Amino acid sequence: MNTIDSVSLLSFAPTGTLRVGINLGNPILANEDPATKTLHGVTIDIADEIGKRISYPVQLTPFKTAATTLDAVKTGNIDLVFVAIDPVRGADISYTPAYIQIEGAYMVKASSPLQTNEEVDVAGNEIVVGKGSAYDLYLTREIKNASLLRAASSQAVVDDFMSGNGNVAAGVKQQLESDAKRYKDLRMLPGRFMVINQAIGIPKARGHYETTTAYLSNVIAELKQSGFVADAMKRHHIQGARVAE
Repeated sequence: MNTIDSVSLLSFAPTGTLRVGINLGNPILANEDPATKTLHGVTIDIADEIGKRISYPVQLTPFKTAATTLDAVKTGNIDLVFVAIDPVRGADISYTPAYIQIEGAYMVKASSPLQTNEEVDVAGNEIVVGKGSAYDLYLTREIKNASLLRAASSQAVVDDFMSGNGNVAAGVKQQLESDAKRYKDLRMLPGRFMVINQAIGIPKARGHYETTTAYLSNVIAELKQSGFVADAMKRHHIQGARVAE
């Protein structure tokens, strides 16, 4: 088992507690019990494991979106987050290799003439996507002809879509399918428009972040190889995602 030196550890978690930002905008990674507010999911299991390895208590702070999670990193109030790898975010965040890969998909109304992902990027189409999500960042770079309509969060995409905004909804395949159960006459376009690599991120503003990233990268490699990540996915009944290679 690899270790982290005391100087890097002090920079990594300067308060003596590992403060972890949990993004609730992606149900594949984490969820909150509505009654008890207890957090559970793959990312919580990994955070607890890292806390054990560095012998620090873990403080979990939930956020509704990836964007607000990352904002907390920039203020210095969070030591570690679980977010999608994205070059825009990479300006401030140092990433480990991915631990999970998730599919991004499109959903349309049953009456829509659209049948394939390739038909979406056409002038006149409007894609509803969660503001600041990995899907928003990706589509902002890749979409050339269609328009993007940004919902307040990934969870709000389907409601915005069904209220009359746009003619395509974009996001985590499982999130869209789950939210769509409240409505009728919706269908997913087959396949995916992107694969999202989920990783651990730490702020580049901290000293020795390269050493800390290397340590966490080794931890992630061990957790993937040992079956820890796969077991956590099974335990939390995660479907539509796979352990990253």
